[in-house]
Amino acid sequence: MSIHSSLKGKKIALFGLGEAGSLIAIDMQKAGNNISAYDPKHVVTPAGVDRVQTPSEAVADADVVVALTAGDDALSALDQAITDIPSTALYADFSTSSASAKLAMADRAARFGFEFVDVALMTLVPGKGLRTPVTVAGTGALRFEEIFSSLGMPVHRLDGNAGDAATRKLLRSVMMKGLAAVIIESMRAGKAAGCSEWLWENLSTEIAQADQAFITRLVTGTQPHAHRRLHEMECSAELLKDLGIEPTMTLATLESLKSVIRSGIPEIPPIL
Repeated sequence: MSIHSSLKGKKIALFGLGEAGSLIAIDMQKAGNNISAYDPKHVVTPAGVDRVQTPSEAVADADVVVALTAGDDALSALDQAITDIPSTALYADFSTSSASAKLAMADRAARFGFEFVDVALMTLVPGKGLRTPVTVAGTGALRFEEIFSSLGMPVHRLDGNAGDAATRKLLRSVMMKGLAAVIIESMRAGKAAGCSEWLWENLSTEIAQADQAFITRLVTGTQPHAHRRLHEMECSAELLKDLGIEPTMTLATLESLKSVIRSGIPEIPPIL
């Protein structure tokens, strides 16, 4: 019997019917799994998903508990029915939380006798649903990989502890969320300067054309040109202030350049 066929009809408990939870629930239900969901908020229940009134009802006889909650709700989501989660169940926490929070959850799960897996969503869920790539770690990582790979989810399993997947996601977020913040600041200034359309086209074209070689040159060129770039960003900060825009990210770039002048840049892996 294949892994896929052996999983059909299994009960999956779901905590959280927000955007990501609903999309993944729909795909899991279409794959032939029984979804029992709990969410205390007034959100729409996807077709085919059994919405229950208490977290204990959701986890009763569950084979897998999938928690798709906000990071600051993750520990309380685990605790809300922890005494009712079967010892044979796998608890998969998809929240964006710190490595220490994931380790704390893994320890609690171990004390109550069930497996825990730290799941890090590595891109946006809309448009992908159950096929959103994830990185996983923890005692339940192999079991998670077997189950969710068979359902079509791209799974990258780490041979490490809970928190290792979260660490990789958060390291990535420093750049991804930082990039968004820099663009937002630049576009606010562009609007104030009356050239937002030109600026958007210029920035989006540069980003769309970027490859690994471009990013490598951008980073490695920072140290030899740090003093010149520092002056350039000082001028940029002055411009934003003149336009009435708070240069939050620009000032952070100034501090980063000063750090490069003092300490250099980290070693960059070779281009593959």
